[in-house]
Amino acid sequence: MGSILKAEELVRNYKLPTAEDGVVKVLKGLDFQIEENEFVGIMGKSGCGKTTLLKLLGLIDRPTKGELYFKDRKVNELWMDELADIRRREIGFVFQDYNLLDTMTLQDNVALPLSLNGVSSRECIEKTVELGKMFGLQEHLTKYPYQLSGGQKQRAAACRALITNPEIIFADEPTGALDSRSSKDLLDCLKSVNDSKRATILMVTHDAFAASYANRILFLQDGEIFTELHKGNDSRNSFFNKILNVLTMIGGGQSHVC
Repeated sequence: MGSILKAEELVRNYKLPTAEDGVVKVLKGLDFQIEENEFVGIMGKSGCGKTTLLKLLGLIDRPTKGELYFKDRKVNELWMDELADIRRREIGFVFQDYNLLDTMTLQDNVALPLSLNGVSSRECIEKTVELGKMFGLQEHLTKYPYQLSGGQKQRAAACRALITNPEIIFADEPTGALDSRSSKDLLDCLKSVNDSKRATILMVTHDAFAASYANRILFLQDGEIFTELHKGNDSRNSFFNKILNVLTMIGGGQSHVC
């Protein structure tokens, strides 16, 4: 297996007149790799740099210093249209607020990325039905988002992220607006996708229960990697408890009952 993402001395600063020296230092020289077919969680208390890091890794923003590689390609050397093409074809995004269009059926929402790429209607329908079955949505594809529960909408958002067969999925607090049952349903689906090697998953979360589905956790503190945990042969419950212990040390995160 090769790496999907590689960060070397990754720095991101923002100009802010009220800050010391007029600069806010958000990320302070991160070094790590995300390998193919990994399920990686990113955790840390609010303000530690999680969202900033996700924007850099998702090729939405550029680092101030350091190097970022996407599948061995130096991101700093890519043109804007090349970055947009990678985001459209090789990256899937799942956001906390779903970002579904209420004027379109669930099937049309899921198929939208394929439609924008000029894929035939027949192929769009076939792939949408396949993912609908995988995520337990096959009976809801003709409904509109306002007719669905939050959990169903989030699973639909995950289907949409997967429809183009991306190399990696970025999930930004995907369970943040869900109840415990809906969270578990979504996480079970994402884990199944990862286990079947359909996509690498990178998930930002405050929730130790959600993070326990990952195989590795990077913990951020004040813009730096505080530590990382590997699940290894641990049970999910044992991994959950180890995550809680680290969160206690850095003072961030929350948890559902495991």
